[in-house]
Amino acid sequence: MEVINQNAIRKDNTLLSIAHLTQLLHYVTGFGGFIVPLVIWLTSRRSVEGMDEHGKSIINFQLSLLLYIIISIPAILLFGLGILGLIGVGILGFVLPIVNAVKASNGESPSNFLTIPFL
Repeated sequence: MEVINQNAIRKDNTLLSIAHLTQLLHYVTGFGGFIVPLVIWLTSRRSVEGMDEHGKSIINFQLSLLLYIIISIPAILLFGLGILGLIGVGILGFVLPIVNAVKASNGESPSNFLTIPFL
């Protein structure tokens, strides 16, 4: 009988990249871009090397985007600046997960551009 060590930490850059790319589910389902990366992070943060760092980065980024959206909506009344904010959030929310997925597949740390550190 073979004993399997379940506490071993493995290196899985593919899962890290997938965790970043699941943020793009916001554009498909409208809500999955926060829930799916959160579930991936919570289930594999102790078993995958680097998942804790990348997972915290993903959650901080999603919370930052939510805060920027909440700030941009009332700013629409201020000469339409909120519309520019919402466009910026849309572009940032699409580009940065792709950049971080490429960085994760190369084994690098994620980019924290315009991310507020909540966690």
